[in-house]
Amino acid sequence: MARPLRVQFPGAVYHVMCRGNRQEPIFKDPTDYTLFLKTLGETCLRCGWRVHAYVLMINHYHLLLETPEANLVDGMRWFQGVYTQRFNARHKAWGHLFQGRYKALLVDGGGEYFTTVASYIHLNPARAQCFDLKNGKLSDFTQSSYPSYINPQQHPDWLITERVLNSLGFDDTAAGRTRYKNYMNKRVLEIVHSDCPSEADQAWKNIRRGWIFGSKEFNEKMRRAVDQAASECRRDSHSGGAALQHDETAAQRLLERGLQILQLEPDDLKTMKKGAAQKKVIAWLIRKNTSVKVEWIAKALSMGNVATVSRGTGEVEAATEGFLFELKLKMSEFKD
Repeated sequence: MARPLRVQFPGAVYHVMCRGNRQEPIFKDPTDYTLFLKTLGETCLRCGWRVHAYVLMINHYHLLLETPEANLVDGMRWFQGVYTQRFNARHKAWGHLFQGRYKALLVDGGGEYFTTVASYIHLNPARAQCFDLKNGKLSDFTQSSYPSYINPQQHPDWLITERVLNSLGFDDTAAGRTRYKNYMNKRVLEIVHSDCPSEADQAWKNIRRGWIFGSKEFNEKMRRAVDQAASECRRDSHSGGAALQHDETAAQRLLERGLQILQLEPDDLKTMKKGAAQKKVIAWLIRKNTSVKVEWIAKALSMGNVATVSRGTGEVEAATEGFLFELKLKMSEFKD
């Protein structure tokens, strides 16, 4: 049976969830949580993603994710792949970290549906009794975006809190955050006094089932989009031509930016060594800020093959002194 197509479009909102392979942990110590969030932040920078809520459990994670560009598939491929590599390197492991295909529930970005998913994610630790429900606080569970909602000092740059707060009628002020805390405390009490905590909100059933969560009109629109994508699958990949076009356009812009910084002409790339420092740092700039394929970078910079690109960008990332580091600083400090 064929897997369902991923529906991608600019501004799409998803509830993304994935478990560890064979239900095994994807986080073994506090450093893993930090590494996961670092990788997520890098993905947001590369793909322009906006994360509205997240929770990291021992063997799975949940994200409420918005993609301003149609690039969920490419972004998730990079995100989970890079975290897996980093996790395996830390723990001297190998093989798959995640179980099969991640789930991406399309969420109606307006009103109650968006709010319901955000609450579902933030209340996950309460449903799983990961803290003392009677004497503790939801914010005691720190591997979640919820503490950042009530304490802006813990707010990573890539986490967007305004949309969830506004959807509940709260503003992003101290008073608004207090109102949100009181609202969530009431939701925790609903779970405490429920005979079935996992079903304290009847809408949660629909989050765990199917692939769309929204109004009747939203459901019909998404189903039409799937039908259209299926009819065009022979002419385009499931990842979507729009995402590919965006990535390559952004990469080309960064390539031109890099040449400008280094005072090089496009033709210079053809005569320089494949592993020249200037090529490495431009490749690093592109990989850090887009999800374009490494093959594209290798061809555009005349670097020969993907191994040269991967090795070179790794050297730039690790550089803390010397010529590569100086070039890296130039790239980092340049503004449009």
